[in-house]
Amino acid sequence: MIHVLAVLAAALLFGTTGTSMALGPDGATPLSVGAVRLVIGGTGLAVIAFVLARRHARQAATPPPRSLRLSRAGMRPISLMVLTGFCLALYQPLFFLGTERNGVAVGTVVALGSAPILAGLLEWVLTRRIPSSTWMLATALATVGVVLLGFGGEAPSAGGGGGTDPIGLIASVGAGATFAVIANTQRRLLDDAWDPFTVVGAMGASSAVISAFVLPFVDLRWLGTPEGLAMALWLGIATISIAYVLFTWGLGGLTAATAATLTLGEPLTASILGIVVLGERLSALAIIGLVVLAAGLALLAWGSRAPRDPVPFAVEG
Repeated sequence: MIHVLAVLAAALLFGTTGTSMALGPDGATPLSVGAVRLVIGGTGLAVIAFVLARRHARQAATPPPRSLRLSRAGMRPISLMVLTGFCLALYQPLFFLGTERNGVAVGTVVALGSAPILAGLLEWVLTRRIPSSTWMLATALATVGVVLLGFGGEAPSAGGGGGTDPIGLIASVGAGATFAVIANTQRRLLDDAWDPFTVVGAMGASSAVISAFVLPFVDLRWLGTPEGLAMALWLGIATISIAYVLFTWGLGGLTAATAATLTLGEPLTASILGIVVLGERLSALAIIGLVVLAAGLALLAWGSRAPRDPVPFAVEG
């Protein structure tokens, strides 16, 4: 259960992202916030993870079976780590665009609600490992909850109707797809005996470098305000540096599909924050969706008490 709790804790931190941006200063665009978030968070993630990786290597009874090296044999895992950094960088503007168009509750639910299905399908294609019946049932429940929440949207107000914005919906699903790639790529690296902190540290470093190239092309005046700086630090350190260390460590004892479904704790958190903190009003259909989603998460957490299926892509020696 410790791996389940680690991923759920990461999901709780992830779930504060949309609300943090909504409470941030005017002029903070999805692209600028995403870039700053990753420059801060990716750098912090790399520092924390590489320190933990060195500590883990010193405490290990045997030398680590894998190490980063610029050789033909080492280029493939390095490219996979860079791929996770690229996906993390791409996730940011897609996610924030979705929450900007459809609200924090709906945008977050659609983004993370699509991730488990995509992660499970991708894992099946890559590994030929059929997800467990518990995962199928729990993900089906969670997906129904996400669909109800997505179609329900925010409750109609005096100034307009409910429903979802198509562009925001596409952006949120795109964010879910990038998260599915991250989960499966990291799971593959862990199956190949790479240290989890090395994997997540490389993701943080590469995402920070990629995002740094975006900074000259976005408006960063909002960063000079106290609320803007506070938002950037929270989004970077809490929701990237700390959250992804927890997520990747927890992934070491779970399948990519299970970990992705557990991150549905994020839209659940975001929905509650959206209602309590931001005053967003959900329709009756969306509220039913939240209840069904919570039931799916509870079922998966209960079923994940069993050890992860040890058979990965190829049998490890």
